[in-house]
Amino acid sequence: MKNKNGFCKSRNKFGLYKESNRNPYRLFILLPNPDVNEIIRSIVFIKDLHNFGAHNTSTMDILSQIPKELIHFLLVVLFSLLIGLEQRRLHIDSVAESLFGTDRTITMIGILGYILYTVMPDSLVLFYGGGVIVSALLGIYYFQKIKIRNQWGFTSIVIAMITYCLTPLVMLEPLWLVMLVVVTILIVVEMKESLFNISKKFDRDEFTLLAKFIIIAGIILPSLPHTPISATINISPFQIWVSIVAVSGISYLSYLLQKFVFPNSGIILSAILGGMYSSTATTIILSRRSKEENDDVKIISGIFGATGMMYLRILILAFIFNKDVAVRLIPYFSVFVVVLLVYIGIMQFKVKKKTPEKINENKQQHPLEFKTAIIFGLLFGFFAILTNFVITNYGNTGVNILSFIVGVTDIDPYILNLFQHVGGNLQVITIVNATIIATASNSLIKMIYSVILGSQAIRWRVVIGFSVLVVVSIASAFIF
Repeated sequence: MKNKNGFCKSRNKFGLYKESNRNPYRLFILLPNPDVNEIIRSIVFIKDLHNFGAHNTSTMDILSQIPKELIHFLLVVLFSLLIGLEQRRLHIDSVAESLFGTDRTITMIGILGYILYTVMPDSLVLFYGGGVIVSALLGIYYFQKIKIRNQWGFTSIVIAMITYCLTPLVMLEPLWLVMLVVVTILIVVEMKESLFNISKKFDRDEFTLLAKFIIIAGIILPSLPHTPISATINISPFQIWVSIVAVSGISYLSYLLQKFVFPNSGIILSAILGGMYSSTATTIILSRRSKEENDDVKIISGIFGATGMMYLRILILAFIFNKDVAVRLIPYFSVFVVVLLVYIGIMQFKVKKKTPEKINENKQQHPLEFKTAIIFGLLFGFFAILTNFVITNYGNTGVNILSFIVGVTDIDPYILNLFQHVGGNLQVITIVNATIIATASNSLIKMIYSVILGSQAIRWRVVIGFSVLVVVSIASAFIF
């Protein structure tokens, strides 16, 4: 199928058109406004026509007659008109007298910028002077807008000033950058209501939390040395802190998903998201809540769902720090997750379906606390010393026993220390087995927490599920 420009055209399921001749193809994103689509096609076609002549001698004579200034002028006009049409659509219901202009005015501002820029391209005195005059006129309009209508919106004025500056962009920068600027303007303007709804979800300390992550990942991490701390602690401060950044990043992602994407999630989804942060903490919360909630099946499913997310979190960390270990862990962790899913499915099938009760919000502690990061770093260093001692004196058997003991605590510092072990005394299979044993021990302690803190209705089913998981884990570590 060919379009009116003679290019072959095909459309995929995402609404993207691919147009091509013998040369590389172009992609067009369909916007809701048909007029806008035609403008974009015209822009790219003009640019393609100009570039095509440079590679096709048969059309060089024709294309050489098209001045480059004409192409620049048409691009400025089309981009300005595109922005103006968007302003017209945005203010379609507004009183005409309350606006300084939309499609025609914005287009004229773009043309004015082109004229003043090209008349004196060396000194640009006229362009700068015109910018001052346009800004002054817009300032007068803005002052009257505040005085008469008490409206403080500044977006349209900024858009008009950006339109005035399109000519230098078109003449000095590549076309893709100019289109990126225009498309960004269109998207940001259209997202006004969406951005407002998102901002209402921000807590008072939300940006403080973001600042903490930037400090941890972007300021402290690059400034740390890469040399080992000592001969005993054969690991660098950078390696310790990058482990903190990795764990904090996953926890922060879980927090953002639960906060902004799934704010009113049910028990199971809340547990899954909480499991990305800490499966043990999520198990404790759900076990206590089982004494208040009537839906025992969903509580138990949430507990095992959080445990399943523990395997995913560890696997992500393994891919970050030791891909060989991660590849070895995939089949084992896949089996463990299947065991959990089968057990959850059996409970869901046997128990009659109840009306789901939603938990409005799973209150979890902010995942980026400097105190927590310092404790994590101290534990990491402690386990580095302890692991080296055990390897030197007790070998692989000692590592397996240590893994089982460590499983009753926070296993992340220990496992990350194994993933980054640079002593050369640990083989990949030993690290894999130690990781599996540590997760099995952690599942065992979660079972104990559930039995002690949970209601009587969930105890025996939690014991059965975790017992099967622990047995399968230990068997995988020692048999296979």
